[in-house]
Amino acid sequence: MQPRNEGSDLAPLRRPSRANRGLVRAGALTLVGALTLTGATVSIASASTTQKTSGPTLKSLETQLTSLEKPPSTSAALQETGSSLFYPLVSAWASAYSKAHGNVPVTTASTGSGTGQADALNGTVAIGASDAYLPPSDPSNLLNIPEDVSAQQIDYNVSGVSASHVHLKLSAAILNSIYTGKITHWNDPALKKLNPTVSLPNEQIVVLHRSDSSGDSFLFTSYLSYQDSSSFPMSAGGPTTSPSWPSIPNTLAEKGNQGMEAGCVATPGCIAYIGVSYLREAVKNGLAYAQLLNGKGNYVLPTAINIANEVASFQKIPANGAISLVDSKSAKNGYPIVNFEYAIVNANQSNPATAQAIKAFLAWGMDPRNGSASSYLSPVYFQALAPNAMAVAVNLLKKIQ
Repeated sequence: MQPRNEGSDLAPLRRPSRANRGLVRAGALTLVGALTLTGATVSIASASTTQKTSGPTLKSLETQLTSLEKPPSTSAALQETGSSLFYPLVSAWASAYSKAHGNVPVTTASTGSGTGQADALNGTVAIGASDAYLPPSDPSNLLNIPEDVSAQQIDYNVSGVSASHVHLKLSAAILNSIYTGKITHWNDPALKKLNPTVSLPNEQIVVLHRSDSSGDSFLFTSYLSYQDSSSFPMSAGGPTTSPSWPSIPNTLAEKGNQGMEAGCVATPGCIAYIGVSYLREAVKNGLAYAQLLNGKGNYVLPTAINIANEVASFQKIPANGAISLVDSKSAKNGYPIVNFEYAIVNANQSNPATAQAIKAFLAWGMDPRNGSASSYLSPVYFQALAPNAMAVAVNLLKKIQ
């Protein structure tokens, strides 16, 4: 399939059979999962910040969510497939929800965002999960509904560096040079210049990328594209869920975030992009993660506050929920790879019970009193929707019939 050129922020992008972009939210933010390191473990610190926004209040939105959360009186089984980044959270939701509402059993599968989108489009599942939103070329009855806010980190397994959890500074230009084979060793002068206080070994870099159609690949190539106009994704037509990866030695293709994390742990010298829901396990298993250059020229970590800063720099969420938050140019301390996790749903369901069950489950999931409470979000370092994003999501839920 020929790549589709990106002409604007909402222009269509290519994917295996469809192209995708993803994310954002702004406004009053409830922050969970601020990242701090103690030895080889990640602990959680909660924080909160409020930013003035116009529109519905959280209280009024919670009233609407309560109404939407009423499950059907008859049985309606739901199947979800898609994003491996979203999977740890949505599978926890499915388990809790199915126990509470026995007539609405929910099953989930980590298949990658591209498969989730395709399955939702083809009608083989009720809900597709994606880290990237749908292109304008998709049918108007296919909705991408924001559920929560997520992020992506760059992990590495470098001798003498990963063990001490040193947060190397990396930029899109450096990452592009690594993924195109221009930088092949960890002690390359460009890396040493960025990290002068770190003793970098003469260790060969092993590049990991996704083998499946992935929203994480879309997010990663978006970051490269937005910061580096000469990056390999830009030369191929822009960010995509299935990039044409440069053919270089020492490259491994892994399926899902689970495969990326396991592959990097097992491979000395590796570098990998991994969804933030796997950060705790990655750190526990000895991987370190980077400070990334943001759109304001600062190197930042994927802490809750930095993710919130990035999100809050986007003041307006489109009515269809389709917006990219990658590499804001206005958030001084914003972390540059942040996204909505989307539920992809057909607005036209085959029967009222299924439609009601989908609305009830997804409303329950985004509700900060239920699925988006800190007890669910903190373990995976996600954040709840702000009121302005939640208002868009609620309106999209109401279209499901």
